[in-house]
Amino acid sequence: MNFIPKWLGWIEVISGSMFSGKSEELIRRLRRAQIAKKNILIFKPEIDNRYDDAYVVSHSAQKINAIPVKSSKDILEHLTDDVEVVGIDEAQFLDDGLIDVVNDLADKKVRIIIAGLDQDYLGNPFGIMPLLLAIADDVVKTQAICVKCGAPATKSLRIVESHDQILVGAENIYQPVCRDCFNKYKDKS
Repeated sequence: MNFIPKWLGWIEVISGSMFSGKSEELIRRLRRAQIAKKNILIFKPEIDNRYDDAYVVSHSAQKINAIPVKSSKDILEHLTDDVEVVGIDEAQFLDDGLIDVVNDLADKKVRIIIAGLDQDYLGNPFGIMPLLLAIADDVVKTQAICVKCGAPATKSLRIVESHDQILVGAENIYQPVCRDCFNKYKDKS
């Protein structure tokens, strides 16, 4: 990540597969903002209550307090003029209004750090993420380790029977896999 002058609004997106460290990286960046004495607010979709209702929690058990929201407009209700950094986890679960929210915040000189899955369990672009990636000033694509062959993993293989696009879960429902293993195993799960 580049140095960001305090007078410049900025949108950062951290994307990748399940178990690739997206939330961990989001938490790391937000903790650094806290150390720098920045006024921060953190949001997560209400639907993501896998580990905790009121915290963003990584698979490695790192956590940071967050405000659960149903929609992007709920974010605006919690903002005050002194907020300098906004963190948003699991953005793929939020609505298209998030584009206007983060653009408006960046135009007001707020730094926004967003994490989310870039692909769903079928390997297709997931929710609002493609649009967020397009408007971001900085993008980081994280990778996990393929549980089948050990290669870099960029896909989330669903290992339970369900055709719903949204099925919130962790290692009991998904495994990180490389493209080759994804293609081998996706039809068998």
